[in-house]
Amino acid sequence: MKIGVPKEIKPQENRIGLTPDSVKTLISNGHKVLIENNGGFEAGFENEQYIKSGAQIVEKAEDIFNDADIIVKVKEPLSNEIKMIKENQIVFTYLHLAAAKELTEGLVKSKSVCIAYETVTDNDGRLPLLAPMSAVAGRMSIQAGAHSLEKHQKGRGLLLGGAPGIEPANVVILGGGVVGENAALIATGMKSKVHIVDKSQKRLDQLKKIFGDQIIPELSDNTDLKKLISDCDLLIGGVLIPGAEAPKLVTKDMLKLMKRGSVIVDVAIDQGGCVETSKPTTHANPTYIVDDVVHYCVANMPGGVPRTSTLALNKATIPFLSKLADKGYEKALREDKNFLAGLNVFKGQVTYKAVADIFGHKYTSPTEVIGA
Repeated sequence: MKIGVPKEIKPQENRIGLTPDSVKTLISNGHKVLIENNGGFEAGFENEQYIKSGAQIVEKAEDIFNDADIIVKVKEPLSNEIKMIKENQIVFTYLHLAAAKELTEGLVKSKSVCIAYETVTDNDGRLPLLAPMSAVAGRMSIQAGAHSLEKHQKGRGLLLGGAPGIEPANVVILGGGVVGENAALIATGMKSKVHIVDKSQKRLDQLKKIFGDQIIPELSDNTDLKKLISDCDLLIGGVLIPGAEAPKLVTKDMLKLMKRGSVIVDVAIDQGGCVETSKPTTHANPTYIVDDVVHYCVANMPGGVPRTSTLALNKATIPFLSKLADKGYEKALREDKNFLAGLNVFKGQVTYKAVADIFGHKYTSPTEVIGA
């Protein structure tokens, strides 16, 4: 098969869909790989490395979309890219359709086969292709929050870890999943006071085993969230409902309870955000202020560390992409129910229920369209 990798065009998105080593793997299996000129440059991967691995460098994205059987990206296709997607073409990338009506409609209209990294599962119900970027975003959320708390960033002027004899900052993490665990890893390492809120006692027990007395676990059903956020200096939004819009746990009215100069980092923003006042921002202009609270809502946080992120993502995606290229989508998806869970749009039909429900589309089961 021909696998095409266009350069990412989302603002400040510097990752790329394939590393040179991943290209080498695909080439060794008899596939052809097309890489857009300088597509990996910002992530530290040169054209020469791709050529050495066996890829062909292509000058324009249009030529890649015209020629490739599979399009491999990192972020969702933007409007210019949606127009280039061909009928029956496979698109393999992060989609986050629940927060993107225009994208959903465009992909339905394209009649392509769209597989979303973020809804592929494993046998334990985890999300193996989302996890690497959730880990990166979780770790970055504390870096971003610590920076945003500085006075020249309009924050409270606090150091997360405090100072000798001075209390550390109070961090509240909403969600104890991959984002929350990795945020806690950095926050505890910086010696801040860390609360983790989750709805699962079992998960909180797991986190307590990992972090011990470095965290304060909070079961959501038994927690006064208003009191918790009124006391916090940094709030991390790491709540995820796979493939669906994030629940709004913090309302605009609740924002008024927060301290002047406190910070919200809403990692869930690519699924709509878990704070009512959140709206997507960019690495160039990452923050804005509502009711004296700094909001950091960059929708592609891992794009700020593109080399780390690209390497971590490829480690997870290449086994799935290899199956897709070796067997074709029908056989690859039919043989693997976890991979099939990634099918969001199929030749004009919405095959992910949460997305169909949000936008009023008829839902068609992936097993029905693939014949699994």
